[in-house]
Amino acid sequence: MLPMTGLAGLPRLRDYRSKRVSSYDRTGGNRDWVDVEAGAVHTVADIKGAGCIRHIWMTMWFPNDDYLRRVVLRFYWDGHSEPSVECPIGDFFGLGHARRKNFVTAVLQMSPQDGRGFNSYWPMPFSQAARIEVENQGDEKHPLYYYVDYEAYDSAAAVDGLGRFHVQWRRENPTAGWGDEYNHLQEHLAQDSQTADPPRWRDLMHFGGDPRSLNLSNQDNYVILDARGDGIYCGAHLDIDIFERQKNDWFGEGDDMVFIDGEPWPPSLHGTGTEDWYNCAFGPDQEYTAPYHGILLSTGTPTRRWQGKQSVYRYHVEDPIRFRRSIHVSIEHGHANKLSNDYSSTAYYYLSKPARGTPPLPPVEQRLPRPDEPG
Repeated sequence: MLPMTGLAGLPRLRDYRSKRVSSYDRTGGNRDWVDVEAGAVHTVADIKGAGCIRHIWMTMWFPNDDYLRRVVLRFYWDGHSEPSVECPIGDFFGLGHARRKNFVTAVLQMSPQDGRGFNSYWPMPFSQAARIEVENQGDEKHPLYYYVDYEAYDSAAAVDGLGRFHVQWRRENPTAGWGDEYNHLQEHLAQDSQTADPPRWRDLMHFGGDPRSLNLSNQDNYVILDARGDGIYCGAHLDIDIFERQKNDWFGEGDDMVFIDGEPWPPSLHGTGTEDWYNCAFGPDQEYTAPYHGILLSTGTPTRRWQGKQSVYRYHVEDPIRFRRSIHVSIEHGHANKLSNDYSSTAYYYLSKPARGTPPLPPVEQRLPRPDEPG
């Protein structure tokens, strides 16, 4: 079993060799990058034996920021034929919408200048082999610089009991909201005397009086993660492009739900609202980044607080969520799924053995961000 690491484990004299794969100029010059041609796949790292990737740094000079969704990262563990990670490169490093900006979390960072330095500190153990690829699904070549810092072990026993790192990228554009077609509060109140449970109608007042506002299911939620196997869920970032809002202009209110090992309703973990899921409160519009939760991007204006693109995150590093057969993580899009907006997400998790981490990625055109909403 790999011993304790991190700050508390720094003095521990563990048995490993420090290694790096990088794009440095093998001739001794300063051409320390590789050109990834349009349509090409470049192998960043092809490591044999047992080890654990501790840090990845990348930067690239794109023709435009759409390439953050056009360029795809893939990670393969232990010779498995399918990628455990298959994700647009910008989303993998913590921010969606094909955006770059400076931010810091415990596990992912975009660093100056203007978020061009991408860093990941997710630990990624492997017992036999690790392969990392970058595919350029754009129309122009781009230079790619990288470091992959890892520990090499003499025996696969060093990673016994450790899961393999996986990522699941998803998008629903738009979500299927039911709207608020009724919105006839007085009509519903008049019906109170004819219902078996009049207070239920009064409970609906804040959300427009539609009976669908009483949601006892995850049936129509936006899915953040759906995985099979024995593993640990470590959280996600959620990227929302907003064009439909509730009366008060707020896009949230949707509860998060985590179903473990195929359990019935209610789930083991049920939240109380979108902003509560990312550990903030009362419809915030201020950007804020903490180690494990926060708001990376909020493009509101003084007249429309939650305009356009929002990116929020909740990483379960100190409180990882354990499952043994399956996990299903979802969130309502607006209260009780009433709103139709563009949702995408990147979920991070471990499984006891390598598997395909994500459904097949949609084509480039279906990954690109929407144009910004007019001011």
